[in-house]
Amino acid sequence: MPQLNHQLEIQNLDIVFDKKTVLHNFCLQVSQGEKVVLTGPSGCGKSTLLKTILGLVVPNKGTILVNSKELDRDSVWEIRSQIAYVIQEPEFPEGRVEEVLKHPFTYKANTELRENLSRIPALFARFNLSTDLLNKDTGTLSGGEKQRIALISALLLDRPIILLDEVASALDKANKQAVADFFQEAKDKTVISIAHDTSWFDFADRIVQVNQNATGASTSP
Repeated sequence: MPQLNHQLEIQNLDIVFDKKTVLHNFCLQVSQGEKVVLTGPSGCGKSTLLKTILGLVVPNKGTILVNSKELDRDSVWEIRSQIAYVIQEPEFPEGRVEEVLKHPFTYKANTELRENLSRIPALFARFNLSTDLLNKDTGTLSGGEKQRIALISALLLDRPIILLDEVASALDKANKQAVADFFQEAKDKTVISIAHDTSWFDFADRIVQVNQNATGASTSP
């Protein structure tokens, strides 16, 4: 069971773009280790919410706390270092897949995690990928291969909070289940995932219905 301490708290969030309210008085609390799925119609602010948690979008009103630290211009880089973010259609630079996976560890902030690269074969197997892909050029990858490799790249950085934006949209049923099973078993990871596909809901502890231009959100276990 997830622990009861809140790793993420969103309080009375308002986001307005071009005089259009995207989110109004949105509140959410996520416990450490909890798996939450955000769902709702296109344009209701789900992706914007993830970007706001990362500090990429500044809300018009409200507060976001990560591990009890308020997100602001002074804390944003520290908070981002605790979060992995994977988008629906990842784009990779040209080069071999292995080089792309190794590149984040050339940065000083990640050099101490370089040993995590030894986990690549196990993660490839877990996500039904052949390690032969490591020698392929990123331009030859299918959409589903890109999504899983982006997930692996994020997992190698060992961030405690993972934000997923429709990351299984290009996967078939078996591979979608493999990814869902992995995150369901990852008790140390707090996961907030956007999804429209109800088959993805099974791995969640809680489903949050995001309502466009409405106060708050409805939740279900």
